[in-house]
Amino acid sequence: MRRSALLLLAAAALALQSCKVPVATGTGVAVYQAYDRPTKLPSNPSKVRVKVSTSRQRVYVMEGDIPLLVMPVSVGTASTPTPKGNFRIYRKEHYRRANDHGIAYSGSKAKRIYIDNRPSGWSFKGTPTPYWCEFKSNYGFHTGWVKHTPCTNGCIRMHENLAPKFFRLVSTGTPVSIASTQPEDAKYGNIPLPPDAGPLPDYSLQYYLGDDYFTRHKTPEYQ
Repeated sequence: MRRSALLLLAAAALALQSCKVPVATGTGVAVYQAYDRPTKLPSNPSKVRVKVSTSRQRVYVMEGDIPLLVMPVSVGTASTPTPKGNFRIYRKEHYRRANDHGIAYSGSKAKRIYIDNRPSGWSFKGTPTPYWCEFKSNYGFHTGWVKHTPCTNGCIRMHENLAPKFFRLVSTGTPVSIASTQPEDAKYGNIPLPPDAGPLPDYSLQYYLGDDYFTRHKTPEYQ
């Protein structure tokens, strides 16, 4: 009887552990790259809407009152803010590159520039912005390094493992509400975060010149 009781207690403990939300521990690129968030597919894709809280740097992809994906993001700085208001996603592009900033390269040399400052004779490739979902001219959701403080020029950066999930959940025409706060902040906003990408080493510029960054993510899994 004693052995049976111990086995039951052990099974209960394991069940409880399996229900816990995993928390990223440690630091470094490997921990950052392993970060992920649970994601549900919608029953009715036409009912999906996106809510962005700029103060919390959170995105809530909702179907009615059901959260399909809650994720941390990076938003615009005070001098280059993410626009607030009600929008709709009107363009989606997996393999998009920026047309005004990127990487100038000549032989083995490469550096980040705005296209107007490209050195004479150097080639140019725009900054890769995978899983681009545009909601206002030149503003969109896209893959990028997610930091714990606002850091973008107004776009909304998504973690590399979450961008393909977001891209699948939304459609052309999906409503997007962007405000300083959202009602979902209190109920769903307290989520585990990846390490701050700010102190992490960036991928090499040569890496960004190729196309591998567009698929630099784990295989998406859905509930």
